[in-house]
Amino acid sequence: MAREKILDLANKISRTKKGTKLEIKPEHPEYMVLEPIVTDEMAEVALCLELRKPKSAEEIAALCSKPVDKTKKLLWELAIAGVACVNKIDGVDKYWNEIWVPGHMEFIVNNKKNVKKYPQIAKAFDDYGKKRGPMGVGIFTVGTGVMRVIPIETAIEGESRRASYEEVSKYLNENNLFSVSDCSCRTSREVAGEGCGHLKEDMCIQFGSAAEYYIRTGRAREITREEAFAVIKKAEENGLMHSITNTDGPGEAHAICNCCGCSCLALRNASMYLNNDMMRSNYTAQVDEEKCVACGECVGVCPVNASKLGKKLCDKTPISVEERKDFPHNTEWGPDKWNPDYRTNRENVVDTGTSPCKTECPANISVQGYIKLASQGKYKEALELIKNDNPFPAVCGRICPSKCESVCTRSDVDDPIAIDEIKKFIAEQDLNEVNRFVPKLRHEYGNKIAVIGAGPSGLSCAYYLAIDGYKVTVFEKQNALGGMLTLGIPSFRLDKDVVNSEINILKELGVEFKTGVEVGKEISLEDLRSQGYEAFYLAIGFQAGKKLGVEGEDAEGVFTGVEFLRDVNLGNDIKLEGNVVVIGGGNVAIDVARTATRVGASKVDMFCLESRKQMPALEEEVEEALSEDIEINNSWGPKRILVENGRVVGVELKKCISVFDQDEKFNPVFDENETKIVKANVVLISAGQAVVWGGLLNDTKMELHSNKTIKVDLFTLQTGEADVFAGGDIMTGPNFAINAIALGKEGAISIHRYVQPGQSLIIGRDRREYHAFDKENLILDRYDHIPRQKVDHVDFAKAKESFEDLRYTFTEEQVKKETERCLDCGATYVDEYLCLGCGACTIRCKFDAITLTRKYDAGSVPLEKLKPIIIKNMIKRKGRITAKKVTTFVTGVISPDNKKKSKSKSKSKSKSKSKSKR
Repeated sequence: MAREKILDLANKISRTKKGTKLEIKPEHPEYMVLEPIVTDEMAEVALCLELRKPKSAEEIAALCSKPVDKTKKLLWELAIAGVACVNKIDGVDKYWNEIWVPGHMEFIVNNKKNVKKYPQIAKAFDDYGKKRGPMGVGIFTVGTGVMRVIPIETAIEGESRRASYEEVSKYLNENNLFSVSDCSCRTSREVAGEGCGHLKEDMCIQFGSAAEYYIRTGRAREITREEAFAVIKKAEENGLMHSITNTDGPGEAHAICNCCGCSCLALRNASMYLNNDMMRSNYTAQVDEEKCVACGECVGVCPVNASKLGKKLCDKTPISVEERKDFPHNTEWGPDKWNPDYRTNRENVVDTGTSPCKTECPANISVQGYIKLASQGKYKEALELIKNDNPFPAVCGRICPSKCESVCTRSDVDDPIAIDEIKKFIAEQDLNEVNRFVPKLRHEYGNKIAVIGAGPSGLSCAYYLAIDGYKVTVFEKQNALGGMLTLGIPSFRLDKDVVNSEINILKELGVEFKTGVEVGKEISLEDLRSQGYEAFYLAIGFQAGKKLGVEGEDAEGVFTGVEFLRDVNLGNDIKLEGNVVVIGGGNVAIDVARTATRVGASKVDMFCLESRKQMPALEEEVEEALSEDIEINNSWGPKRILVENGRVVGVELKKCISVFDQDEKFNPVFDENETKIVKANVVLISAGQAVVWGGLLNDTKMELHSNKTIKVDLFTLQTGEADVFAGGDIMTGPNFAINAIALGKEGAISIHRYVQPGQSLIIGRDRREYHAFDKENLILDRYDHIPRQKVDHVDFAKAKESFEDLRYTFTEEQVKKETERCLDCGATYVDEYLCLGCGACTIRCKFDAITLTRKYDAGSVPLEKLKPIIIKNMIKRKGRITAKKVTTFVTGVISPDNKKKSKSKSKSKSKSKSKSKR
């Protein structure tokens, strides 16, 4: 049953009257936020408070007819609850009411004890925004919203027209008392289990009277001015934006919030209701297309998805983009105009697409960006940009499949950019530095996380968790770190010193490694849980070879390729003699064959089912194998392995007619009548890999697919065990290192969200959905042909006798020349209406390509002057909507098509009249 005094108080704070259209009722959030925390006696006192008119306990006691001591006690309880404000004025505590937002809603939510005890408080805050948001569309002009974005100060330093009230430093320098509290918006989201991964702690700064209230009532801790500036700086470094309370008048405020677009309830007015004028600063972001390289850094931090990646090359057939005509101030703005799914439907790319290199890269690395930085000699900055998405550029520069190069727009002019060689050069500069690049820790969370498997995916996950300040331990079954990077790839392709150098950065970040420990055998997941580990990332890889299922494969002298490579890489004394047959046509098979030549094989023959064109091995690796006198026999598969006295002596092969069926599924067809026998002293089977789960999954809810890969949510990587995530080859099957690395980062994002209270695994998360533009529609004939730079030729006769990586790296001069070939085909586009002018994009840009420009000149309006302005705006809006409707109707009537229809109708009418006259 509704409590009348709480209803009276809710209406008083709302400045509404019972019996009117705007009356607050029991189901409304204004009532629900007060109901669990305000007694009737407290409400009696609160009803005597006035909006922004401080009164002493004595004055209030006289109004509510209660003893002074009792009134003081109740006032203090109201202040603690967040339903009254208190400051010491002339040595006396004085109390008053505020508005709901910014005001009592935040105050109430910031009482940590109450919001935890009564979840309806958090829900009421959220519901209040949903209630008021639609009511405010189109009637708040720039500068009149109750909260307002204020630019990051460095973003407007060059703007001569900037006003002091637009500078964060003004508010911090003009006040002497400061506090920092949890973000009330993120607290509300957290209670609902809808957190976005941006955490609430120490986010919002109060100053002056607000700081006094927050400190005294335990909502915040006092900080110095220097600490306040540090909070601002950390927020900016983490991609957050600033907004200020905007009801105190020009140049006045009492708090600075450090907001994210995915959880801030004030920014929802822009993100969901698209009522951006209510929130925006006086600035909008503008992109210098010539300088922009579509790195995407600005897109990732834009709180309202105003920035998206596009292209800057000219089209043969121009693509028309419809101009925005409907705005809240001139259009009826109902649910059909809103974006209710704004927290999950962010887009990275405009409809027409962006640069194919970033699109095709499994980790979506900013290829165009680091190429530009390299062209300017900014190698450390280029490395930092790469490591935002790939911690191991030195590794990938040597073994990456170069999917970016395969789709490079330059290849439609002459040859693709040598992207991997440029990346390798950039990473090489860091490897040779005394003081290498070690990323700055963003946070210091400290939760214990276990990563199972020290391959590329596990290491990637550990790297990104470490940057967030988690205490990460990597458990590895082998005695060497790196997984297949160390044990599955020969040193002549990937020097182990390179792998170890990359891993050393993880050690500097505080990652702990435990080798020779098989989780599931020596220790279980449950044991690790009991040791305080809160989440797990499984990335044990496909570390075993796969048998063929043919006669004789268990004979002496028959090994799997994976087993052979592991033994060689571990330094075991492996010596081969005579003829070696390698079965398989993938990259591993090539590595096996080339390794066999280096450990004594006199002749190496490869046999694979696929034709030369169908071979899964990269063309570059096939060519290297051929140059080392390895013979590749296409379209042959093993029928049986010939054995004498328990040892292999040869292989009988059968002709493969086709490998794939009409649906492109692997379904080889053989001609059993066409066979041949080859002699062999050793057979190395490289026709696939397998996973060895051991006891890792025992007594768990985790499940496997038929191919033994683990079942996970494809977006979050969560397994059947809520605290266990998995990625890399055990999720995808055998794949490239860069794919595993990309999944490792996603695993780290999910684990961060999982271990932090109330965070969603999906809300506000980058879905990394990219698509490339249509290259067929580009005008490319204006570009000159410039030869691609090439590294010096390797003497393969010498190379096949050595395990050293003898491949050369570009010289700096070659890097300069090669980077100049890039067409800079991508660029960022900013929707000026959506842009709030926060400046978060500008400090992310390494190319000075995006700046804030002053577009408006609106100061804030004090609360007492706001109502007549809003009424005036409402009247104007109604007029605009009516005028627009009339214009639309008239335009429709007199359009060329309608004129033709009208003439046609009049002609038919005159004809019928003529007929009737006759």
